Amino acid sequence: QVQLVESGGGLVQPGGSLRLSCAVSGIIFSSYAMDWYRQSPGKSRELVAVITPRSHTNYADSVKGRFTCSRDNAKNTVYLQMTSLKPEDTAVYYCHTAVSSRESYWGQGTQVTVSS
Repeated sequence: QVQLVESGGGLVQPGGSLRLSCAVSGIIFSSYAMDWYRQSPGKSRELVAVITPRSHTNYADSVKGRFTCSRDNAKNTVYLQMTSLKPEDTAVYYCHTAVSSRESYWGQGTQVTVSS
């Protein structure tokens, strides 16, 4: 059974930082790219960051220079370090992986709220 479990969300002031984690089980973690998405109320889900099995990364323009995605293949965990947070970063953040064109998995999401 494949499981993706996010943690690390919370309430933070503008300009603050948070680190999200996503613990993965049930797949050969080191073989697959991992993604972080986010969804705000009334908006569609947005791709935030992608990390390949070899830790090459790509980011949405809205988070470049502020967010850093990393992975620890020994711990089967992917991270999203978020700095200089803005109110518009408020969303539920999800980790995701696609193991084939037909099979993909999502975590349950973790809420990030940026507010003073």
